[in-house]
Amino acid sequence: MTDVELMQAAEKARESAYSPYSDFKVGAALLTKSGKVYVGCNIENASFTPTVCAERVAFFEAVKSGERAFEAIAIVGGKAGEPPTFCSPCGVCRQVMAEFCQKDFRILLGTKEDFKSYTFGELFPLSFSPENLK
Repeated sequence: MTDVELMQAAEKARESAYSPYSDFKVGAALLTKSGKVYVGCNIENASFTPTVCAERVAFFEAVKSGERAFEAIAIVGGKAGEPPTFCSPCGVCRQVMAEFCQKDFRILLGTKEDFKSYTFGELFPLSFSPENLK
């Protein structure tokens, strides 16, 4: 799968977001090392604490399906009814990535027409990971 196709999958996942409080819709498409893609969208809740981000939905769906090796994730976000804009993963999502991803895991941010690729190590250089517990 190309990076553009992964960004397209994230944009499509964004359409399913449930964000009546922030009106900020996010879609994510997670590419596994086996070539499968798992998508997620943000799902808000009136009490906010149970709200879950698109990235975590995609990771948890993949892990539930037995996947443990990941190559890249595309993240697309923005206000509902507007074109997507640059949207970086929150701290909680970065911590979930630290559980499953190596420093060279790629994170694509932007839109299918204009995106940048970062490594996990660039976005979360001093992460707490399973390595810390050994």
